[in-house]
Amino acid sequence: MQNELVLLHGWGMNQGVWKIIFPELEFLHAGVVRCMNLPGYGDSQVWPTPYNLHDAAKQLSEQLQPNSILVGWSLGGLFALYIAKHWPEKVAKVLLVASSPFFAETEGWPGIKENVLTAFKEQLVTHREKTIERFLAIQAMGSTSSRDDIKQLKKLLNEYPAPQECALSAGLDILQSDDLRDIFSNCPVPIRGVFGRLDALVPYRGIAKMQALNSDFEYEVIDKASHAPFISHKKEFLSAVKSML
Repeated sequence: MQNELVLLHGWGMNQGVWKIIFPELEFLHAGVVRCMNLPGYGDSQVWPTPYNLHDAAKQLSEQLQPNSILVGWSLGGLFALYIAKHWPEKVAKVLLVASSPFFAETEGWPGIKENVLTAFKEQLVTHREKTIERFLAIQAMGSTSSRDDIKQLKKLLNEYPAPQECALSAGLDILQSDDLRDIFSNCPVPIRGVFGRLDALVPYRGIAKMQALNSDFEYEVIDKASHAPFISHKKEFLSAVKSML
């Protein structure tokens, strides 16, 4: 039986983002391809309280078939790594898309500046819609088709219910505080990655640091892509995924 290919979206998004490449992935992958909403996003209306990475990842893991291939974009990559470490029977391989085992910038580790995440958290309380739009804009930054990318993303996202406040807030906490570099170093399954060279959230120079943590880590970088390479550079992205599957 072929492994299921399971797609996990990023912060503020939902499974709708994968519709752009879903037919092609079904063609590439002989097994089932499935998109899942993270707890509290889209139509996933059950979530842990308090909301934290462990409990939310556990909830997701319970819905997975054994030996799934997890494709985690951005925040979804943290979920994929966490599940692979704690419920390894569920995961055959992790494919990170514009994702990192630790998103926050610290000394010697490139990432998102603390003031950026703090500002997002403050704005989330007063302007949820606006905050998600700003986040969309950052994701497309640097891409030549950024305006079209954002338009397309918004359209796909709107096909599902808006994310829950608690899931958004907890998601920012996870991005700011959850450090999975140890898990990344000692992951029981192979990890692959696809990155955009122009990504403002997962800086290009951080990829070498990831390689230093795990010598088996293999990746491809799409030169003109930013944080959503599967939208802005669909063909190159699918070609990278094909070789990694």
